[in-house]
Amino acid sequence: MRILGVDPGLKATGYGVVDVRAKHLQQVELLETGTIEPEQKGDFQNRIIKIHKNLDDVINQYSPQVMVLEKLYSHYRHPTTACILGHVRGVICLLSAQHQLQLVEHSVKRIRKALVGNGSATKQQTRSTVAHILKIDAQKLTLDASDALALALGYAAMTY
Repeated sequence: MRILGVDPGLKATGYGVVDVRAKHLQQVELLETGTIEPEQKGDFQNRIIKIHKNLDDVINQYSPQVMVLEKLYSHYRHPTTACILGHVRGVICLLSAQHQLQLVEHSVKRIRKALVGNGSATKQQTRSTVAHILKIDAQKLTLDASDALALALGYAAMTY
């Protein structure tokens, strides 16, 4: 199964596409990963269209069957952040619908529990686990890209 994981953010949106061909992540191939970083001083609409266009290109190139999106977490002290992130997530959900992808949402804690064995694992611990599973150098992954790959791999671990 080909899975696209997406870690949404307005400053940086991480993504990762993997092919999972066996149970328990025994045969996994990394197809692409990266981080979309819109111009921070640009207009809001131009920032979200960059995320849309880049993810649309990834979907067109790799044709995933499933998109795994990080569930929205918002802290009551920062309601504006949740609203802004909601716009980014809306664009990503629209892409899922446009491409008729199955959309799955999971919390960070659930993904980290499935992948690392600890729902409270740090971003660095998660990146190390992702790199180990994919047999790549952890230092070559941004934290946003490794979080996106963790979403895809965690979903696969919970599904198979």
